[in-house]
Amino acid sequence: MANKESLLPLKMLLFSFHSTNTIILSFLPLYLAYKGLNGTEIGWVLAIGPLASIFAQPFWGYLSDRFKTVKRILIICVCGLLIFSTLFFQMNSLISIMCMGAVFYFFVTPIGPLGDSLAQRRSEALGISFGTIRMWGSIGFAISSLVIGEVLSRYGVQHMIWPYLSFGFLALLVVFRLKDVKAESDPVKIKDIGILVKNKAFILFLVSVVFLSIAHRTSDSFIGLYITELGGSEGLVGLAWFVGVASEAVVFALAGLWFRKLHPLVFIMIAGAIYSIRWFIYGAIDDPIYIIALQFLHGITFGIFYLSAFNYVSRLIPKLLQSTGHLVFFATFFGLSGIIGSLMGGAIMNNFNGGTLYTVLGVFSCIGTVSIFFYHLMFSRSRAVE
Repeated sequence: MANKESLLPLKMLLFSFHSTNTIILSFLPLYLAYKGLNGTEIGWVLAIGPLASIFAQPFWGYLSDRFKTVKRILIICVCGLLIFSTLFFQMNSLISIMCMGAVFYFFVTPIGPLGDSLAQRRSEALGISFGTIRMWGSIGFAISSLVIGEVLSRYGVQHMIWPYLSFGFLALLVVFRLKDVKAESDPVKIKDIGILVKNKAFILFLVSVVFLSIAHRTSDSFIGLYITELGGSEGLVGLAWFVGVASEAVVFALAGLWFRKLHPLVFIMIAGAIYSIRWFIYGAIDDPIYIIALQFLHGITFGIFYLSAFNYVSRLIPKLLQSTGHLVFFATFFGLSGIIGSLMGGAIMNNFNGGTLYTVLGVFSCIGTVSIFFYHLMFSRSRAVE
């Protein structure tokens, strides 16, 4: 019972952080449009977060492994979230928004990956499914998207700082009660990072999934603008996220029933095929209500893809470098892919429309699915030889 109770602060951290993440992911593009930025400028601002994460996530991951603590790093990052989000939302010019956004994202982007890394270790220690812990992040995301969407529809997107800070303070309250990981070995050294760089399977896997993650991250950034382009409101944007992330929570919750039936790479290929179909359908839609109806596919695509990729990465990297390896994966998934997706998506939205953007995302997902297929062939053959 004590072990189960010790998970409550971790679940609440995932719940509260992903509630803040909803507000940034779902409504920041609309907030920036309210500030007077055009599609290309919004793309530039959205690219700052992924750019910061490429440096921030390996940096904080290394410190976590170096000092054998996730909890203390999370405390620093959550404090940074509260301080620098307050400053970020005061900025008005493009340059000031981008500069303060870089500092803000440097502290914010590692929180989710470190929380998930801690959840992965705790689930292994307790012999339970990672998805049953991680689903609390999805529940927070879903509830926040629905409630905050309605609040901002009523009071205006310019007031999004207040719900953001509310969930941020909740995260600060629970992070002090986390149960930290135990040190299983000597502290990691800089030279140990070479183990990851020389891990051919790990590096090629990151290259193989990048097309799928670019398409996913681009949709995350621009689905709100696409819904409003089709005539939807902030409340409809919130509903779209609620449907998508509620289905994601269900997929995570049931992971213990379906996950180990097939190899993780097979699940990633299945998710990639569904991603491709989903984006092509979105590209042909002319009424936002159809996007709401099909958002349950978000849970099937992202839920399956994320769990499978995270599990596979955990297999590829040594215990000594778990936090670092996980955050390098996140730097690729949310960082590099996010930069490309934000810049590409902003340019396409500015010069064409959302339908064109989603058709391009369908093509990217097809390429990503084929890449994973060839990666699977390559490494299944090498595993057979071994």
